Amino acid sequence: MLVLSRVVGELISIGDNISVRILAVSGSNVRFGVEAPQNVNVHRSEVYKRIQTKQAEGKVR
Repeated sequence: MLVLSRVVGELISIGDNISVRILAVSGSNVRFGVEAPQNVNVHRSEVYKRIQTKQAEGKVR
């Protein structure tokens, strides 16, 4: 795991076509934006887990 310290407005690059920008920091909350090509799915972890569960259920039936 890579751990970085950034301030509001700074950018983190992932590969050639994904960027994460720090938008705001308020106490223990951090808001960030993800810029990625349309063919790259970006989900919160709880949403991603729900998608995986539904896909697994569909394959079993």
